[in-house]
Amino acid sequence: MSTPIPAPPGLPLLGNAFDINTDYPLGSLLALAERYGSSNPRELDLNSMLTKGALGKIYKLSLKGTDRLFISSNDLVNEVCDEKRFEKTVPGGLLELRHLSNDGLFTAFTNEHNWGVAHRTLMPAFGPIDIAGMFEDMHDIASQLVLKWARFGPENKIHVTDDFTRLTLDSIAITAMGTRFNSFYTNDLHPFVSAMVAVLGEAGQRGTRPAIADRFFGSRKYKFDQDIAFLRGVAQDLVNERRQHPNDKKDLLNAMIKGRDPKTHEGLTEQSIIDNMITFLIAGHETTSGLLSFLFYHLLKNPSALQRARAEVDEVVGDSPVEHKHLKNIPYITACLREALRLNPTASVFNLTPKNDEVLGGEYFIKKGTSITCLLPAAHRDLSVFGEDADSFKPERMLDEAFNNLPPNAWKPFGNGMRACIGRPFAWQEAQLATMMLLQNFDFALDDPSYQLEIQQSLTIKPKDFYMHATLRREHAIAGGSTASDHSSATQKSKAPKVVQQDSSASNMSIFYGSNTGTCESLANSLASAAATHGYKADVNILDKAVETKPKNGPVVILTASYEGEPPDNAVHFVNWMNGLKGDELSGVKFAVFGCGNRDWASTYQKIPKLVDTTLEERGAQRLCERGLADANDGDLFDTFDKWQDEKLWSAIDKAFGKQDHAGAIENDGLTLELSTHSRSSLLRQDVQDALVTETRVLTAPGGSKKMHIGVQLPTGVSFTTGDYLAVLPLNPVRNVRRAMARFNLPWDATMKIQPSSATTLPVDRQIGVFNVLSAYVELAQPVTLKQATKVAQSIPDEKSRQKLESIVQESFKEDIQSENLSLLDLLEQYPSAAYSLGQFLDAVPTMRIRQYSISSSPLADPTKCTLTYTVLDSPMTGDPSKRYLGVASNYLANTEPGDRIHIAVRPSAGFHPPRDDASPVLMICAGTGLAPFRGFIQERALKIEGGKEMGPALLFYGCSKPDGDAMYTDELKHWQDMGAVDVRYAFSQAADKSHGCRHVQDRLWRDREEAAGLFRDDAKVYVCGSGGVGAAVSETMKRIYCEAKPEVREEEAEEWIRGLKGERYWADIFS
Repeated sequence: MSTPIPAPPGLPLLGNAFDINTDYPLGSLLALAERYGSSNPRELDLNSMLTKGALGKIYKLSLKGTDRLFISSNDLVNEVCDEKRFEKTVPGGLLELRHLSNDGLFTAFTNEHNWGVAHRTLMPAFGPIDIAGMFEDMHDIASQLVLKWARFGPENKIHVTDDFTRLTLDSIAITAMGTRFNSFYTNDLHPFVSAMVAVLGEAGQRGTRPAIADRFFGSRKYKFDQDIAFLRGVAQDLVNERRQHPNDKKDLLNAMIKGRDPKTHEGLTEQSIIDNMITFLIAGHETTSGLLSFLFYHLLKNPSALQRARAEVDEVVGDSPVEHKHLKNIPYITACLREALRLNPTASVFNLTPKNDEVLGGEYFIKKGTSITCLLPAAHRDLSVFGEDADSFKPERMLDEAFNNLPPNAWKPFGNGMRACIGRPFAWQEAQLATMMLLQNFDFALDDPSYQLEIQQSLTIKPKDFYMHATLRREHAIAGGSTASDHSSATQKSKAPKVVQQDSSASNMSIFYGSNTGTCESLANSLASAAATHGYKADVNILDKAVETKPKNGPVVILTASYEGEPPDNAVHFVNWMNGLKGDELSGVKFAVFGCGNRDWASTYQKIPKLVDTTLEERGAQRLCERGLADANDGDLFDTFDKWQDEKLWSAIDKAFGKQDHAGAIENDGLTLELSTHSRSSLLRQDVQDALVTETRVLTAPGGSKKMHIGVQLPTGVSFTTGDYLAVLPLNPVRNVRRAMARFNLPWDATMKIQPSSATTLPVDRQIGVFNVLSAYVELAQPVTLKQATKVAQSIPDEKSRQKLESIVQESFKEDIQSENLSLLDLLEQYPSAAYSLGQFLDAVPTMRIRQYSISSSPLADPTKCTLTYTVLDSPMTGDPSKRYLGVASNYLANTEPGDRIHIAVRPSAGFHPPRDDASPVLMICAGTGLAPFRGFIQERALKIEGGKEMGPALLFYGCSKPDGDAMYTDELKHWQDMGAVDVRYAFSQAADKSHGCRHVQDRLWRDREEAAGLFRDDAKVYVCGSGGVGAAVSETMKRIYCEAKPEVREEEAEEWIRGLKGERYWADIFS
């Protein structure tokens, strides 16, 4: 007899619609599981649902006139995952989402024709070869996130989910569609995101409320339709752009446009392309951004896990750029990601239906077609599987051995079976890469240490109001490359590809592959390239082309996979032919086999490679070496293949056929260039905007440190607030560019063309002036690294000079090179005989980075213009006074004139803004050009006073060398002081008699401490801007003032008091 399924009471016609909180449906469903699916119901608030385990097993709701079941135990979830008995269905909010994506991959019913065509056509695009090929683009976007957090500094309050949404949206856009949304260059998220969130949220709500209720939500329906039209328009624009400008990139968009179903030979219809474009744009970023957000919440709440994850990154990568090969060596981070998805699966439910009437769990009768929703946040916390600590974040339970021993279907964040997430490899690679790069570069802290996880939901879930701070682990340096405008530090460090020229007299080699997804085909082509360096001319073909062939004049290598125990489509005939052989027909053939597979298909893993390997030997062929094998799930398939060919295959071939002459294989180091001295070309391609220089003037007298003022007309639509920054993309000083041209013996109009095979972020496959590249694209003044200096030494032909530099590098690099701040160019000038090519130089130096300056004006003066105040760095080099150290950006700005255009971007400041309460007292402390942001502060105060507003008192402590040559904006400050906008207190280091004996700004602060302390007691906000020395001295003086006021306080307590002020009443903008 069937056991009744528990259900809460409903209302006539409306059913259980009012049991669902439309703002957080998942919380309601989990609460109902606790109340109606358990023998011991408890009342729980909605936000606690995702932090409680052991919820109920099964219950029923009546929604929109239909009974739906909800299950939350591992045993029932495991049972419904049997694809022979159950299949995916599309109820509720998912059904409503078909208004957007129709029968796209995510919202289709399994029996729909378009789903089958799209599924079979697009599967190869998510094979390991294609996913690995997306790594560099993913690295590019992740680098933008790293650079953003580095620029904004540790005081910046990071909205975690927003920035991870920027990361994942831009990643799917560039890797899959070849377009840039540039989300990190705007303050607001891309409008696609807001429209998407609105559609997902409304679809979820429509899925739970009665159909009749939709009549009363006309405005919502209108917005729903408008948002859908916008999203489909974005997708259509991307498709149109690609059709108008086709390319051969192997991305998802081309797969949709050009791909054909291997079964029906159909292509995707135009509507199906749009449906799936939207599917990938949404699913390709929404869930992964949630995963990363939950991961960092759990890591911050579990410091030991954070430390272990960070230590793993340090061990595997160190300071080097993260590369694809590293992803296979991070078992603990992988476990952390799995555990985050266990506790908070971002796609928190999936829906199935029985193909026939069923009895679930041996007791619950379920009719055919009934919708069954698997509540993963509950099933993933089943105490019978995960124990009493199921609610705890414990990555150790997700390390490979323990993970592989979990009960079947105990971890299902990517869905089930053939309808599981097709983009799982994409999401996993993206999440691993981002996690590694962020842990490599930053220390993290919660903005609110007492924050407890709250959930926000559309159709997926994310943390709500989750903020954190990121501090660079290496001050002012980003691991893997410190340039602020690198598109990928990995490409900066990577070596140029080897250029191979094939000798026409090379021996023959036959390579055959069997592949459906292209993985083995790619391996075959890679092997063919390697063959040339071993003296062989390789012929690559599909495995079916090997039928009736018996190559005996060279090695035969077969690379193949299995598909559920069957041969690949292009190897079926070969396997049938091979199985039909009876004797030793293949005698004289010398072969090797490499197999690709997936251990998830345990019973058929490597079945075809094994069959080919044993059968060829049985039919008389001679095995060259043991069969190679690789598991696509390990993430190191390519490394495994390389190791097999390098350590086993080639030595076996050399033994069997004799070592071949490699003379035809030539390897070149550095970038591959074509230099020309006969033509010129200029090209500048950057992601910043043009701005017009409106004014420039010198603020200080000759003979001292030169300080300047520049006015900038902002591009249309660009705005700023007082205290923000202006990022400037400069050009190298012409003097340094000429030095570099002279070092490489080039005339000023020389051009070059970088071959497209070169690994670089510089413009490739086009003529470009060398002067232009050295001026605009690379950092000439970047300090030389130990590795670069070693390379220079190795390139010196003269033994005496080489030994001299090698000795310095090995014994006194820090004292003789690093402390002198020598650049690679400086070193090459010191050793002119070094045979270090321009290609090597461009490969070694980092690309030009953006410099950031505090804006020294207020938008109240003119919202379309801003000003900068800066010091021009031009000083003799310590070790060689005949040479000068030139600041790149400051000299660039100093040489501009009104009418010139520069490349800029506004960067918001984190917290360093005037108080919102005009009555709040303000205490400003600075030295030198640290005055810049305070000029904007005071200008804004003055303009408000002119407008009739009452302002709280403001004290400015300003340090400079002397009043008549170094003090800036003296007339303005006097005028503003006379009108009550500020009270200025100077400290002159070279004229202390004119500042009450105070030489430094901290001295003046100490002298006038009574007034400063009085303002502080009135709740003044304190701002400090200057060098690190100024910041430390001011902090020490504030501590002295505090201790003087409270003699009983110990120094440690005073330091803690200072720390407690930061970010609340005390902000410091410190520059180097």
